[in-house]
Amino acid sequence: MPAAVIVGSAFDAPTGTASLLGALEPEAVPTDHGPVTVYRHRESGGIVLFRHGRPHRWLPHQVPWLAHAQALAALDVHALLVTSSVGVLSPDVPLFQPMLLSDLIMRDNRLPDGRPCTMWQTPTPGQAHLVVREGLFSATLSAWLEHEADLPGQRLTFLYVPGPRTKTPAENDLAARTGAQVNSMSLAPEVVLANELGMPVAGLVTGHKYSVSGGVTPDRSGIADSLERARRATAVTIRRFLAGAPRVVFGNELFRFGPDPA
Repeated sequence: MPAAVIVGSAFDAPTGTASLLGALEPEAVPTDHGPVTVYRHRESGGIVLFRHGRPHRWLPHQVPWLAHAQALAALDVHALLVTSSVGVLSPDVPLFQPMLLSDLIMRDNRLPDGRPCTMWQTPTPGQAHLVVREGLFSATLSAWLEHEADLPGQRLTFLYVPGPRTKTPAENDLAARTGAQVNSMSLAPEVVLANELGMPVAGLVTGHKYSVSGGVTPDRSGIADSLERARRATAVTIRRFLAGAPRVVFGNELFRFGPDPA
């Protein structure tokens, strides 16, 4: 039962990833939603999943969320770390500092294609309501990460805003008023789907730009540089998680009505 990490745009560079994360070996996993290629971390036996493919080929609305979640479940992943480079909505949050998430705002529980964000798209044996008791992020797993990776005690609320375009200044101002400190175009669907599958999740984000009014959107070279800094800042924590993430009790509830549907 391996630990797994989902990495995003900061790790899309075709070179340099192995030197940061260690040797990775591709492994094909069949799912009901199509085959998924994951990468086995040679040193720890953990799983690395590239959210946008390797090399990058999926924009945020094209990511095969259901296939990714089912592949991780098929591999008996016991703990999942989802990572993302994010826009920062609060001046109190530093850039290029990996920080843990405590909560998530997903205004509409839907995948980018309009379907509900659930593994249960049709009546399916084992389907259930996800009842949020502890929160979508495991407190025990997050506390372990905070201690082992020497992360800041401040926990952030994440706002999911589907892509693929960036937000206008007015939209960012509105986002800041939700109480969220960071946002991005990904991460939320996989967190919800993993919880539906009974998988404890921790969220680790690194701010690579300020999105609040008055902030400057980097040009193409500036974005590449900021993602590189975010990637290096996150890699150490990823390796520690793959090597030592503990098995923890799933803190939410999967509530089922009556017998499984035929």
